[in-house]
Amino acid sequence: MRASIVFAFLAFVFTLVGAMPSGGHNARRLAEGLPPLPPVRRSPTPVELAPRHKPSGTSQCNTGPVQCCNKVASSNDKSLKGLLGLLGINIPGTQTIGLNCSPIGIGLGGNQCNKQTVCCQNNSYNGLISLGCSPINLKL
Repeated sequence: MRASIVFAFLAFVFTLVGAMPSGGHNARRLAEGLPPLPPVRRSPTPVELAPRHKPSGTSQCNTGPVQCCNKVASSNDKSLKGLLGLLGINIPGTQTIGLNCSPIGIGLGGNQCNKQTVCCQNNSYNGLISLGCSPINLKL
């Protein structure tokens, strides 16, 4: 008789616990016909709070396509000033200029640049002269 009372009590407790709504997983809540719980924002870990740094030797090219130039020089270079004068190109101030540049295809089967990889602001001279260039390092 005692065993049946203990068994009935345990069955009652298990039934009561199973019938209580749980905060649990959304899959269980949806199966029970309850709405899903809202997402919980957890506090960031120390790794997430750590400052992010750019890897050394890399830069972004926000001004135009990445190019490979045979020569990169300053606009103050005397031989380059003569060439720019013959072409009627007036450059205010000092800029870095790329000569004989071609675009680099990045990705599978991309070109390799054996000279200087740059990112230039003004490529309106069909690769012969590119103005406002910044050298960048690419691992191809």
